[in-house]
Amino acid sequence: MSTFIKTLSADGVLSIMMDRPSKKNAITSQMYEAMISAMDKASDDESIGAVLFMGSEGVFTAGNDIQDFLTHVTSGAQNLAALNFIRALAVFEKPMVAAVDGLAIGIGTTLLLHCDLVYATEMAQFRMNFIDLGLVPEAASSLLLPQAIGMQKASEYLLLGDGFSAAEALRLGLVNGLLAPADVAFHARRQAARLANKPRNSLAATRRLIRGDRDLISSRIEAEALLFGAALQSPEAHAAMSAFVNKSK
Repeated sequence: MSTFIKTLSADGVLSIMMDRPSKKNAITSQMYEAMISAMDKASDDESIGAVLFMGSEGVFTAGNDIQDFLTHVTSGAQNLAALNFIRALAVFEKPMVAAVDGLAIGIGTTLLLHCDLVYATEMAQFRMNFIDLGLVPEAASSLLLPQAIGMQKASEYLLLGDGFSAAEALRLGLVNGLLAPADVAFHARRQAARLANKPRNSLAATRRLIRGDRDLISSRIEAEALLFGAALQSPEAHAAMSAFVNKSK
């Protein structure tokens, strides 16, 4: 288990906290593997009825740790821990809730498209800047985002890579409510506990009906992954990501 991923089980909820504040909770392969392991355990644990994702110290996540990501690219895009985490999101059977404060970049935003409930602070900032890194969208965001907010707004955020505020996310229906930083995690955990205490079979069936064709979502994830893998080999992606790493030093 990564030291940067903290877990806590209480009231039927498994909380998964990204806790690497010195790097704005940027996610490494080890962190992805730890979250996958936590989700696998939650799936098998009858006492767990919901999962809560959260960040720490005023940040949800700045997305992938680009340096770590580049180090693992040689293993092949199909075996990346980040992709395996995305696959796990798509097939997870129990409700997922998120508490978002501060930055939610890349996977920090696309993860939310797989959550059933999302609560944020007014300081939350969302951005999917894949193209700026010479890459393509992931986590079926090319399918789920247009479905959620329409093609034009999805194009604005996926093609231009523009960020958007918590107030805009609320207006678009991407979050359920805005709360004070001191309250967001507590409120999200309470809502997750409410879900965990619902009749499990009825909840799971209703969730499947709401979410639609899971095979379609998984198929889009794989289609994106093929393009993502090809993009990773391109000179423009290496140049863009190297520039990002050097700028961050």
